[in-house]
Amino acid sequence: MLIKLYQENPNIDQVRRVTWLLEQGGIIICPTDTIYAMGCDIRASRAIEKIARFKGLNPANPSMSFIFSNFSQLSEYTVIRDNDIFRLLKRNLPGPFTFIVKANNQIPPLFRNKKKTVGIRIPNNNIILELIRDLGRPMITSSLHEHDDVIEYMTDPELIHEKYRDFADMVIDGGYGGNIPSTVVDCTEDEPVIVRQGLGVLEY
Repeated sequence: MLIKLYQENPNIDQVRRVTWLLEQGGIIICPTDTIYAMGCDIRASRAIEKIARFKGLNPANPSMSFIFSNFSQLSEYTVIRDNDIFRLLKRNLPGPFTFIVKANNQIPPLFRNKKKTVGIRIPNNNIILELIRDLGRPMITSSLHEHDDVIEYMTDPELIHEKYRDFADMVIDGGYGGNIPSTVVDCTEDEPVIVRQGLGVLEY
């Protein structure tokens, strides 16, 4: 299923149609401020495992990102006691960054790895933020890129729908997407470290 949403003013009826699907354990593909991503409700363990297997990730401990709508929601699932790290996040989010931070026990058991860390995002894209606001909790996502290569069809929602229609329950057409992934910043040590330089320049 392919539906259209506009970033400036997402139609609330369409938004609720998507969030209802997420609540039922569905998988969607939606725009972010970087690459289109596949995602599901944080509580949908079967959908999380399905995405992990599809992406070739370990379904018992998949490396996927949590997307939040705001800092209040983010604080429910993470442990950020360092004021410098908090200020770093505030300067750069919403934006094209994935920050690796300490997680708390609110995260699903699937993501409770030995390091107790999680990748978090607040994208600068009103479509996915509105979906999460309406859902009332975070989404788990993984970008469409394969082996760090982004090919042309991944930026065109109609071509994305054609390729993934048998996997995803819904593809959201939010216009052409980008082809540069997020910049990944590890904030779990004494100083933040850029693990992968992608879109965006980190403001310290």
